[in-house]
Amino acid sequence: MDLGLSEVQQMLKSSAQEFLSQECPLTLVRAMEEDPMGSNDQLWRQIAGLGWTGVAFPESYGGTGGDFLDLAVLLEEMGRALCPSPFFSTVVLGGLTVLDAGSDAQKQDIVTKICEGQMLMTLALTEQTATYEPWGIETVATRQGDNFVLDGTKLFVPDAHVADLLLVAARTSDEADPSQGITLFLVPSGTAGLTVTQLSTISADRQCEVILNQVSVPASSVLGEVDQGWAVLQRTLERATAGKCIEMLGGASAVLDMTVEYVKGRTQFGRPIGSFQAVQHHCANMATDVEGSRVVAYQAAWKVSEGDPAQREVSVAKAWVSAAYQRVCSLAHQTHGAIGFTKEHDLQLFTRRAKVQELNYGDINFHKDVALQYMERQLT
Repeated sequence: MDLGLSEVQQMLKSSAQEFLSQECPLTLVRAMEEDPMGSNDQLWRQIAGLGWTGVAFPESYGGTGGDFLDLAVLLEEMGRALCPSPFFSTVVLGGLTVLDAGSDAQKQDIVTKICEGQMLMTLALTEQTATYEPWGIETVATRQGDNFVLDGTKLFVPDAHVADLLLVAARTSDEADPSQGITLFLVPSGTAGLTVTQLSTISADRQCEVILNQVSVPASSVLGEVDQGWAVLQRTLERATAGKCIEMLGGASAVLDMTVEYVKGRTQFGRPIGSFQAVQHHCANMATDVEGSRVVAYQAAWKVSEGDPAQREVSVAKAWVSAAYQRVCSLAHQTHGAIGFTKEHDLQLFTRRAKVQELNYGDINFHKDVALQYMERQLT
């Protein structure tokens, strides 16, 4: 595996850095935390205009024909900028899942609109157990003639308040194996019986509660095959977890850069605090965590992009990067001193997101257990 970027990817990275530094400063991030929508229509139109929404989609649907590794380059820069947009939920959770399992008609309609920036989408998966395992899906879909009727409550659904289309996981039959009997449904946001309420989180990342009360959708809204949705979701979660690791890498890199700049300019006892050995050790430890995260995160993204079995690499990356990002933020706070703990300083923007992103798609212990299972199989 070559961790170096291709010429095209390096150009994409450079252009993304330039665009986000100009159009998505941290002042905008702060403003969007206070905005009820949490995102900016103008920024979304600009992102779509740059072709970012189509990077990982085939040209036949209006995309640029790239792959998940190309998308990862963008996700790293968006993580560095804390870009407040429904990009991840629309492209990673929604569009790529439709590309995986949708019918020709569904892909032509939905993926094309996503590439054009004309549709926002999200995945409604977790419920009150907050687990990413199949037994946690308790929302029920009942067949009634040519329709399915959905009943249940989904929690921690990202960007559901602005999504045009929700991909809902529901149980269509009871089986001894909980991974069987799960079906995915495409539910338009205006459907009768669908209620979306924003939840309050420490990172202000616009997660929502979605209540489905006798929501009726036609059989044509099924994505993939009835009762066979978990296999599709496994691929989606694998991709989302890898993508979230890349986002966290971007955030950790930004915190490191912010801290290095601070210690070069902050003076104490007549000299920059960066000249003190203890501070240098902090920065070295932060840099080690960032570069270690880069290796495991891009290794996971590469495996996903190649279409190879990647659960082991993805779980190793999620367990490591989740902890490393928080260590980086902790050392940054120690290095900044009191100013780093204030609301006025930008460091807390990253720290709050680091904690929430640790929990996204399985926490550290969950992914350590998955990695351990793979190791045990190799040793027996």
